[in-house]
Amino acid sequence: MTRDEALGRAIKLVALLNLAYFGVEFAMALHIGSVSLLADSVDFLEDAAVNFLIFAALAWSLRQRARVGMALAGLLLVPALAFFWALWRKYAAPVSPEAIPLTVTGVGALVINLFCAFSLARFRHHSGSLTKAAFLSARNDALANIAIIAAGVATLFTRSLWPDILVGLGIAVMNIDAASAVWRAARKEHSEVQRDPTP
Repeated sequence: MTRDEALGRAIKLVALLNLAYFGVEFAMALHIGSVSLLADSVDFLEDAAVNFLIFAALAWSLRQRARVGMALAGLLLVPALAFFWALWRKYAAPVSPEAIPLTVTGVGALVINLFCAFSLARFRHHSGSLTKAAFLSARNDALANIAIIAAGVATLFTRSLWPDILVGLGIAVMNIDAASAVWRAARKEHSEVQRDPTP
């Protein structure tokens, strides 16, 4: 199996896992009224879309990959927008989420994202901004899930809605940073392709 074929299989598996856990986390976020889980669930859906797009783009030219990389930078901003929408809803109904389901769902998300991050780690410098986007997304999600677990534990003891809100804000900031990194990598690739007459 070639490196591109191995990457393709890893990307497809990551996409399917993200899509499956989106459904779990989104349903739980609505059930317990969690801002951080809602933002993270949208992140799972966005990751699934990103990885399916990367899987398709692996067969494209370097020029086309660079353009897709810039589009993916925009997709990485979607969870940040979801957070601000959820925060607005929380303002209308300021109730803390249920702590134990929040923590357990965060643990499940962490297991999924650690598996995805380790699956993609060896490919993070392969195929430029595309695999960089996939790896950064999985890595950031694992960090976000640790924060969600901590928010669940803090909520259990404080009964406050602030741990959930602060973690949701952290998820939004991490995705904005990842979007910036992918955009810079894709712009660099695009500039290199522009100087190279080969398509």
